[in-house]
Amino acid sequence: MAQYRTSVKIGNWNEELRLEEDTKREHLEKKERGELAAQKVDFLKQHILSPVDLTVTTDGRLHFGDVVMLVNMGGEERDCSALSINADVNSFNKIPTPGIISPCGVVAGKGIQACPRTAFIITSVDGSPEGSTLHFDQSFALKTTSGFARGLYLISDLQSFQKCAKKSRLQEVNLEDGSSFLSWWKIVHFDPQERLEYEGQPVPANMSVLIIHCKTNQALAVLGDHFIWNTYGKEYEVTAHTFLDSHKAEQDNNRWTLCTSDPAGEGLVLLTHPQLGAPNKVLTQADPGI
Repeated sequence: MAQYRTSVKIGNWNEELRLEEDTKREHLEKKERGELAAQKVDFLKQHILSPVDLTVTTDGRLHFGDVVMLVNMGGEERDCSALSINADVNSFNKIPTPGIISPCGVVAGKGIQACPRTAFIITSVDGSPEGSTLHFDQSFALKTTSGFARGLYLISDLQSFQKCAKKSRLQEVNLEDGSSFLSWWKIVHFDPQERLEYEGQPVPANMSVLIIHCKTNQALAVLGDHFIWNTYGKEYEVTAHTFLDSHKAEQDNNRWTLCTSDPAGEGLVLLTHPQLGAPNKVLTQADPGI
């Protein structure tokens, strides 16, 4: 009488064997084309986290054409963070050239590292020549670097039911192709009592300021109570919304520092002179391997 043994094949053994072989072959083909999830993440980080040289200012002022980082010094429940491109494996393509797909979101990341993800170019919108000084209340645009970041413009528009920030439902901020009135911003002094006095004056680099959207008159803000989980970890949501305290002054959510490189070649000015941006706060360089 025949007996059952472990070597006996039962069920749809042939179909399961073929399915396993097809799965292995598909995996190897994707690996050869670089389409595995791990390969896409490595490719993205290799390009978007590569080092970028920020502008070195010799007169202590900001100019059109300067490459800067926008850093928020944080608050009681919020770490220091930099305005960053929120790109994942579905936000870029490789053909014809590698680059970010428009539109793309932005977040405030804790990695204070000058790279295509965090570098922005101060761009003229009123015909001011490149290299000329940026002044308080003067309109300008913020554009990502060329290459992988594709030179996208930081834009915002009026909040609506269908167009708003995902977590807070406040006014959305993202990156898009082409310059328009939606991409116009201006810088004002952080102290309301001194705002009129500074109007029209040159904007100093590496100092706390407010960045106001020209169309909606809302200030660029980072939210410490709304988090975005992405490829780079837990980061903060960025919106255009003015947060006022009891004295009608903008809160630290709205305060940004446009950072430049240290003339001595020692990295960011805020890393070597943290007292410029915010006293009693110490910044740490991001790990490039993140």
